[in-house]
Amino acid sequence: MSATDDQADVERVLAGDISAFEGIVLRWQGPLINLAYRFCHDRGRAEDMAQEAFLRAYRGLAKWRKEAVFSTWLFALATNLYRSELRRIPARMASVSLEDIAEPADARASEGGREEEEHDRDLAVRRAVWALPAKYREALILFYFHEMDGTSAARSLGLPEGTVKARLFRGREILRGKLPQLLFVAHLKEA
Repeated sequence: MSATDDQADVERVLAGDISAFEGIVLRWQGPLINLAYRFCHDRGRAEDMAQEAFLRAYRGLAKWRKEAVFSTWLFALATNLYRSELRRIPARMASVSLEDIAEPADARASEGGREEEEHDRDLAVRRAVWALPAKYREALILFYFHEMDGTSAARSLGLPEGTVKARLFRGREILRGKLPQLLFVAHLKEA
């Protein structure tokens, strides 16, 4: 994913070649859908939200200031859209609390051993992150699951970097306090 490809496609679109936007969509469709899915946990809704993000990006291409990388601008636009959309129509799981999370029994055979334990742990972590208050969840999703650095996550969320760092710290603290309990409960249910 090249920043120069993005810039060339944007310039072509702004010059009137609307078909050049297809290159942008092809490069960023997967990442934007994945980001949306991490916000809403509904594949269909994630695809719809990503489509709306591309539509808004297309309409706002002239507003992109070339001092920032195009992908940073696109992810900031998408993140703001996703957050607004979830405030308007909350995700079904948004009301789940950390105390209410129960791990489903794993349908795989128990001979999976170490891999199975890692899968269960990863699933518990993702569910616990999903159950966090939105301001912590959003920061953790961008930083850990989407592998953005603090500066990029802050730009995407439209917040000062210090605020994002504080939310990451607080979100990790909440998880650190709850995860051992959740993993223990999940382990007991398997036994």
